[in-house]
Amino acid sequence: MASNATAKHRQNLEIPKPIRLAGKTLQFFSLQWATRFAMNLFTTPLKFKAPKRELEMDQKSEKTRIWLPKCKKDIIAYHYGAPKTKKALLVHGWNGRGTQLVTIANMLLKKDYKTISFDATGHGRSPKNKSNMTEFIEACFVLQEKHGPFDLIIGHSLGGMATINAIKQGLNVKKAIIIGSGDVVQDIISDFVKQLELSPQIAPMMQSRFEKHFNQTMESFCVHQAAAHIDIPVLVIHDENDLDVPVTAAQRIYENLKNGEIMITKNLGHRKILGDKTVIERIKTFINPSQL
Repeated sequence: MASNATAKHRQNLEIPKPIRLAGKTLQFFSLQWATRFAMNLFTTPLKFKAPKRELEMDQKSEKTRIWLPKCKKDIIAYHYGAPKTKKALLVHGWNGRGTQLVTIANMLLKKDYKTISFDATGHGRSPKNKSNMTEFIEACFVLQEKHGPFDLIIGHSLGGMATINAIKQGLNVKKAIIIGSGDVVQDIISDFVKQLELSPQIAPMMQSRFEKHFNQTMESFCVHQAAAHIDIPVLVIHDENDLDVPVTAAQRIYENLKNGEIMITKNLGHRKILGDKTVIERIKTFINPSQL
């Protein structure tokens, strides 16, 4: 039997019944209608109120509005800490915020880093909008142009996927850390369709529509394939009890890195891992091994 924490986590991941019912109703009349419905949900982030632990970072950060010219959308960037000798870019995950990696950010400030993070398109304080990984990636490059180069980049969940793809595309960083990162976009779409309790036929139909819209294949964003093109040191962190992203994603990414390290934790799930003391210590070791 699942623990109470696990059961609660699964409940949080469940798509509300009225939404599932709406999808099934549309599917009864037309697979095309159901596909459009699923795509709309898939690209619409939910905005959550920031917990108290993030308030200090939110209040002490200088916030600027940044324009992304390719997707023609605004984002809000957070500049946290006084000018330092080193700079880190923090990339949150889906439904996250620029302050979500606050525990890591506070540690980095003590290690002489200034951190820059952002509310991705449609997230946090950024204007309500659709969003997708290509816009996360564009944000990384625009912030690099304005405030980089960065010594370090840390990405969580979808932010981890965007991190590896951005580095493959030429983002200039010295080291990278990904936490709870997904791997294959097609698998994520298939899992989403399954959660909606729609026909498996919907997943390839969504994929086809996305590929036509972006004029790129889903496979071109595959993280473990992108990892094979990266030379810089990369630390992969993942929890074996992550119910959002299977730990096999981390293992496959690590196996394809040329200069990778991996840390597998237990009983931290997908989000608690961001504030765990052991994880923070492992990050410290990775970014500055000379201080061991």
